[in-house]
Amino acid sequence: MPRAVNSVATRAKRKRVLKQAKGFFGRRKNVWTVAKNAVEKAMCYAYRDRKQKKRNFRALWIMRINAGARQYGMSYSQFMGKVKANNIELNRKVLADLAMNHSEVFASIVNKVK
Repeated sequence: MPRAVNSVATRAKRKRVLKQAKGFFGRRKNVWTVAKNAVEKAMCYAYRDRKQKKRNFRALWIMRINAGARQYGMSYSQFMGKVKANNIELNRKVLADLAMNHSEVFASIVNKVK
């Protein structure tokens, strides 16, 4: 019985991987064995960094809130503790935006919790 190889599926798989490698540098974009490894590693990084993006944004929001609160003589932890104690239902994303772009509104929140 002859050997069946299904070259149509093989070619389609290679085309899909090479399309994902578009924009890579050097042989990583057009040589199958190199591109396959590069795409596999890129997918691992993409999966990992979708999780890390959430951590990075939270850290950025905390820095911005801390900078805004320190203008009014409070640390971040004191400010957030008083926000929770006063039942102010604003998350860190909104508070960071207020601290950066709407300083008068942020100042009113700080004065309310003091």
